[in-house]
Amino acid sequence: MADIDRLTGGVIEDRGLEEEMRSSYLDYAMSVIVGRALPDVRDGLKPVHRRVLYAMHEAGLQPTRPYRKCAYVVGEVMGAFHPHGDSSIYDALVRLAQPFAQRYPLIDGQGNFGSIDSDPPAAMRYTEARLARIAGELLRDIDADTVDFGPNYDDTRLEPLILPARFPNLLVNGSSGIAVGMATNIPPHNLRETIDATIAFIDDPEIGVDGLMEHIKGPDFPTGGVIVGRTGIKEAYATGRGRVVVRAVAHIEPLRQGKEAIIVTEMPYQVTKGDGRNDGSGLIKKIAEVVNDKKIPEISDLRDESDKSGIRLVIELKRDVIPKVVLNKLYKHTGMQNTFGVNMVALVDGVPRTLGLVAVIKNYVDHQRTVIVRRTQHELRRAEARAHILEGLLIALRDLDAVIELIRASRDPEQAREGLIDRFQLSAEQAQAILDLRLQRLTALESGKIESEHADLVERIRELRQILGDESQVYGLIKEELLETREAYGDDRRTKITHAEGEIDIEDLIADQQMVISITKSGYIKSLPLATYRQQKRGGVGVIGMDMKDEDYIEHLFVSSTHDFLLFFTNRGKVYREKVYDLPEASRTAKGRALVNVLPLREGEFVRAVISTRDFSESKYLMFATRKGMVKKTELTAYNTPLRADGIIAINIRDDDELIAVRRTSGHDDIIMVSRSGQAARFSESAARAMGRDT
Repeated sequence: MADIDRLTGGVIEDRGLEEEMRSSYLDYAMSVIVGRALPDVRDGLKPVHRRVLYAMHEAGLQPTRPYRKCAYVVGEVMGAFHPHGDSSIYDALVRLAQPFAQRYPLIDGQGNFGSIDSDPPAAMRYTEARLARIAGELLRDIDADTVDFGPNYDDTRLEPLILPARFPNLLVNGSSGIAVGMATNIPPHNLRETIDATIAFIDDPEIGVDGLMEHIKGPDFPTGGVIVGRTGIKEAYATGRGRVVVRAVAHIEPLRQGKEAIIVTEMPYQVTKGDGRNDGSGLIKKIAEVVNDKKIPEISDLRDESDKSGIRLVIELKRDVIPKVVLNKLYKHTGMQNTFGVNMVALVDGVPRTLGLVAVIKNYVDHQRTVIVRRTQHELRRAEARAHILEGLLIALRDLDAVIELIRASRDPEQAREGLIDRFQLSAEQAQAILDLRLQRLTALESGKIESEHADLVERIRELRQILGDESQVYGLIKEELLETREAYGDDRRTKITHAEGEIDIEDLIADQQMVISITKSGYIKSLPLATYRQQKRGGVGVIGMDMKDEDYIEHLFVSSTHDFLLFFTNRGKVYREKVYDLPEASRTAKGRALVNVLPLREGEFVRAVISTRDFSESKYLMFATRKGMVKKTELTAYNTPLRADGIIAINIRDDDELIAVRRTSGHDDIIMVSRSGQAARFSESAARAMGRDT
């Protein structure tokens, strides 16, 4: 009991455990939410980032000054503003300097600050830093009473509760963080587009999401990449939540010996290329895993040729492989396609809110209005105070002899001050300014400068009062200064945006023409335009349609449109679906590509029938026949569904049986089945009941 009294000071409060846990955990949660994990909507910064930037500003680490050790910066931040671990401060500083993490880095780092390969930065005793030029726009006018200051953790200094932020940093650089019970994940955007959208909102506060998206096309990631589809972008901007699909930028290059390679030059945001953390998260490591797991067996080699000029990841393919097929597999199985989950949560007046694009820009514009008004009021107070002093000096200069005589006759400065106040009706500040006046200011030239300065101040005071009395001038200043920032720091968009397959019909981009498709017995497929075969008159000798080995022959030959679907039915009872325009084109004499490189056929599986269709009409049926004499009738519409990459079951086949033929029927045809021995059976198709696809 004595120990308890010593620890508690003799004060013990009787509370239930449940009540104490609820109260204490709520305090902890709010501390994390407000004090650590979530950015403020006005400047887009978390407290640690704000403190790092302000400490560097106070230490004079401007872009034109020499670099200082990061250990010095971390010490300044920790000692004056941020009473937490030095590693968390250094991690925050490093992120602000990484060009692959920040769209517009706020810190100019010198030394090893990590890499997109997930390599860790060097220790803070080795690296150096100073403020980047654009960081000055976040801190501009901070000494002009534009923002509120509050005491630091030990009440020895004042720190800004928010930065002036002369550009919309929350949107421009984005933010991510995990709080208690909530998280935020805001993507970065292009500075030019964001400022254009902000100006458009100032001109028309009722503009809405669609109007803003005419300026902000979508996120603009520092690593580039390609955003697939606009639906997720619009949803995120309208509600504050959405999913944005981002792909790596890749192209195909030919290699020697007829091989090809996929070249990756840009990465999706937050996807690491190498495996610096040794946790298997790097793209190269993941590609190697899927190759070893036989998910993408078409890859023969993988090497990283990246250097200072940029990323170059070479994915070498095996011969007779369709690069587009491999690329789609890479998108599916690796980080070459990544989903960025947008969750635009930020603090508004100290309270976490999920914000759409309009709300983010509105809160920023309101903040800028406050900054401009407070800056103008601050300048007005200083101008009025200076004009007041100059008016006193002008009074003294107009009656200089009397002023000098009064001062010479005074016993001490106090008597002289009182005498000036009484005789010339001056304020104490004016009288003191006259006493502090140096003799050289009494020359005619200096007197003229005082008069000119006073006249300029009177004009400036009139302008400042006019600004404060006219909201349109306040917003005009916001627009003018935003445009200056745009011109100074704006750059071109890095991330391209393409339509998703469901948003634009790819067939609109492909000519509708008749193609000749052939499949040989040994499993080679090719397509080429029907126009390749010119019409011949009677007596023509024909042309070579394909070079084949002596034991090979064409098993399937038909004409179909580039816009048609092809259904490939195999002896195992499976069906695969492809568009004609996705099939490999070849010259008239070429044998084509191996079918196993177009369809994921297994060992012992081969194509028995190919059905071409454009619209999966409900009036059509498919009739199946197996080697054991089993038949099945199924509506064609049953196959009007997206098929898995490895196909789906078209008909259930017994182990000792196989599919031998599939024909399209009208539903009222007569069916004739002929056996190997020449026996035939005929029946009406209407006698067969239509069954499900997978029966």
